[in-house]
Amino acid sequence: MAKSDTSRPTKRPPLPSILGKAIEPFYRLEINRRNRSFDRGRGITRLRHPVISVGNLSVGGTGKTPMVARILTWLREAGHDPCIAMRGYKGTNGESDEALAYARSFEDLPIVAQPNRLAGLKDLSQTPRGKRVDCIVLDDGFQHRRIARDLDIVLIDATHNPFADALLPAGWLREPVQSLSRAHAAVVTHAEQMTSPMTRELWFPLTLRLGKGKPVALTRHAWDSLHILANGSEGQQPIEWLQGRNVMAVCAIGNPDAFIDELARRTDKPEPELTQMILRDHDPYQGKTVRRILELAESSAIDAIVTTDKDWSKLQHVPADRWPCPVVRPQLELRFDRGESDLKQAVLAAARGDPNA
Repeated sequence: MAKSDTSRPTKRPPLPSILGKAIEPFYRLEINRRNRSFDRGRGITRLRHPVISVGNLSVGGTGKTPMVARILTWLREAGHDPCIAMRGYKGTNGESDEALAYARSFEDLPIVAQPNRLAGLKDLSQTPRGKRVDCIVLDDGFQHRRIARDLDIVLIDATHNPFADALLPAGWLREPVQSLSRAHAAVVTHAEQMTSPMTRELWFPLTLRLGKGKPVALTRHAWDSLHILANGSEGQQPIEWLQGRNVMAVCAIGNPDAFIDELARRTDKPEPELTQMILRDHDPYQGKTVRRILELAESSAIDAIVTTDKDWSKLQHVPADRWPCPVVRPQLELRFDRGESDLKQAVLAAARGDPNA
């Protein structure tokens, strides 16, 4: 029998259909007014360093963090010294979940995590470390148009076709699909969740909206290895370690489907039979929630709790001796099916300040 502390969130619109459709035209008017103002250059600040933005059209997870991490890797390998700026949703002790995840992955990475990114970047530039920065990556920056960007990359989740969705609050789109025309490049993520015909169905309207000559990449998320906390010590294990174990999925991310489906596949257990605690995106994992996780793991005789790296930013503060079993977080690898070379070239050209990027 499947055991789940909560049911998986659905993709129903934020508001009931009638109410959402009634409000959507007013949201559209405001979004269009705002974009027209930005299109005229009003309220936009040009920084002295090149800016590369990674964002999306929709609310919810698109696999943005692994894409940003890949861009940071490209930049560093090319000899650049990037910083990252994000809104900074609060996680543990006032720190952003994503910021903590980036800090674990990249040594000495300057991170600005606050709603006023311009102010944060200005403060950073006054520090000795900030003075060495030569380019900026905006995390979730497609709608943050107050900062001019040299490369605007928009991510599209293959499992949530924006061309079949509606604007908030009737659907999950932050902006209409027409906004794709201002992007310089696009990346379709989570291709592993789709069949080839379904991917092609998304590819044509995306390239049409984006415009001729702009890079379009297709990526999939793969689990590369496992980071495991067990008996107070941490180590690495291959993915096969999960095989045949009774595991419990714990996450609070925008789109948990890919995580749950991959975990079910790796354990050879049908998804409905997988013990789960699926929380709202950016859940703070307060004491009551942590107790629920521990109690469910103990009552279900769980061999391992599996969570995401972003969730671990908040759960890592739980004392190691409180966990009744190993805590596992898969290490994600972003794999390109197509478009990697063109996208990388565009990123590095933008970081150099190439006007043709």
